Parts: sequence; structure tokens; C-alpha cells
Amino acid sequence: MGKGRAFFEGSRRLACGAELHPSFTFRSPIARILAVNKGEDPQVSSSTLQSNIALPEKREITTTPRLSDRIFRGVVTGGGLSSLVILGLILIFLAYEGYNTLKAQGIHFFTGSKWAATTGANGHVDFKASHFGIAAMLIGTLICATIAVLIGVPIAVSASIFLTFYAPQAVKKLAVTVIDLMAAFPSILFGLWGYFVLDPIGVYWAKLIHKYFNWIPIFQMPAGPYFDRSPLIAGLILAVMIIPIVTSISREIFAQTPLDRIQAAYALGGTKWAMIKNVAFPYARSGVVGGTMLALGRAMGETVAVYTVLNIVYQINWHILLGAGGNVASMILLQFGDASQEEVKALMAAGLVLFAMTLIVNSIANLIVNRSVKGRS
Repeated sequence: MGKGRAFFEGSRRLACGAELHPSFTFRSPIARILAVNKGEDPQVSSSTLQSNIALPEKREITTTPRLSDRIFRGVVTGGGLSSLVILGLILIFLAYEGYNTLKAQGIHFFTGSKWAATTGANGHVDFKASHFGIAAMLIGTLICATIAVLIGVPIAVSASIFLTFYAPQAVKKLAVTVIDLMAAFPSILFGLWGYFVLDPIGVYWAKLIHKYFNWIPIFQMPAGPYFDRSPLIAGLILAVMIIPIVTSISREIFAQTPLDRIQAAYALGGTKWAMIKNVAFPYARSGVVGGTMLALGRAMGETVAVYTVLNIVYQINWHILLGAGGNVASMILLQFGDASQEEVKALMAAGLVLFAMTLIVNSIANLIVNRSVKGRS
């Protein structure tokens, strides 16, 4: 009873904030049996090990963020808003510079294919007498980008599946390094490689396609057998350029497939391909679509590579094997060097249209991704 009262008094002093000096000695099994027979605590008894125990200071609970949190939040918010501000300034600048051209040309700017600046008596370009139309370039942009997506995306998704689920670790490391390096290559390198290496090979395949599939309208050659520097070659170059982008994004998404779902598919007796088709594909669908739209925007805005391997012709061409075509970005590059101050404003209007097309594609991609995420949840 004396020991129990001493322990109670020590606990009370500890609760009041006083220091406690307990001492513990752990006993052997025989000593614990003897202590039970004597009515003592079988676990501990007074001895020599002492320690000082003090209650910690009270913490103040508050909802006010710390200074470091406020600084970090300000930096992140400023970075996010700065991108929107930059996009808005670009849009305003292009609209301001291209307004006179759009006002003078009207709907003809989107439906006409002739690009000819007429100089007035005062030595300046007469917008009303000039002809600025980008219909051929718009159609060429869509054709080249579509070819790139149709060829590049299946290859990229297949490569990402192989790297995620099938490739040995050594092969995976090497392939990922090469793919990341390809994504960082300058456009001019792809253009030169396409001009000297891919174009001769593409011409050979274009002739085979025309020989066996000329009954399809897009593979016909109404203006003669001119296969060199065609939209097909430009689309192949763009496909090579977007493969690293789609592969990297798809690989990251496939790698995040929940492990419990993968194990559940295997537990139900599914093969690896069944698991990929029924588990990995539905989970990664939104990410693959987002990567595809990002690659489509890259293909639509590509300039130097397309300019290197494509004959720029101001005429609408729906035949992808014919060596004539163009896109908006390469047309701007072609005309900008010799353009007058007024004609530069017409090129700014063309850039505004390309900017709007890219925003529309990204908006559609965002809508598809959001719908996919809602359907998955």
C-alpha cells in the first residue's frame, strides 16, 4: 500500500508539471514469482536507474499559414498566372497586328489560296487590292498533322506498352534515354534527316502506294508523277517528331496503373495482354488522349522541318502523294524574310489563326480528358 500511494503521488506531481524521478529494475522470472507471493509488483521495483522527465510545452493550434507557406503559395500562383498573362499578351498582339488584314480581306482570308501583295501609289501595300488567303495552308496543316498522328501515335503507344510491361530493365533504361534525347532534338536536325534520308525512301513507298491503291482519291496523282517532297513525307517527319512525346507521356501513365488491379486481373486467370487490354488501357486512356492532342498541337505548329521537306504551293491539294502542299507555319517562314511592313501584318493574321487552332485543339483535348476521368470514376 505504501508503494502504491507513492506511485499515485508521483503520478499526480507529473500531471501538475513537476519533474518525476522514477527508478525501475526489471526482474527475472523467479524474482517476479517471489514478488507476487509477497504482494509486490512483479514487473518493476525501486532501484538505481533514474531519468528526468518533463512535460513538453503546449503547442498553439492556429489556421494562419506560416511565412514559408505564404511565400511558396505566392511563387506558385505567380508562375501559373504568368503563363496565362503571356498567352493573353500574345493573343492581343497578334489580334492588334492582324486586324487590318482580317478587316480588309474578310472571309476571303480563310477561303482564298492566293498570296499576293499589291503596292499602292504611296509605296505601301494596299490591303483591299492585295490577295491574302491561307485556305491552302490551313488544309495542308491539317493533312500533315493528321498523317503524323495516324502513323506516330500507334507506334508510340505500342512502344510505351513494351517499355512498361515487357522490356527487360537494361533495354528499358537504354530505350528511355534515347527517346528522351529524341524529344530534345532541334527541328532542323529532323528536317535535314528527312530531306537526305527519309525523302528518297518515302518516294519509293509513295510510288508503291500509288501503284496499288490509286483507286483511293487521296492516293491519285492528277498532276503527274511528282512524288518528291510531298505531304506524305512531311507527315512522316512529323510522326517521327511526335513519337517521343507520346511515348514518354503514355509510358508514365501506364506505369501508374494501380498494382491491386493488375494483381486482381492475374488472380482471375488473365494473361498479360488481357490485363493490359482490360486494366491498363482503360486507366491510361485519358493520358494517352492528352498526349495525342499535345502531339497534334506540336505537329500543327511545326515550321522548319516541314519547310525543309515540303514544296510550298499556294493551291489546295488533297492528294498526299503529290509533291505540293504547305502549312501555315512554313508559309510564314517562307514569306517573312522578304515581306514589307504591311505584309508582316498579314502574316501576323495567319499566326493568329494558327494560334486559335492550337487553342481549339487543346480545349478539345481537355474536354476529352475530363470526360474520360469522370467516366472512369
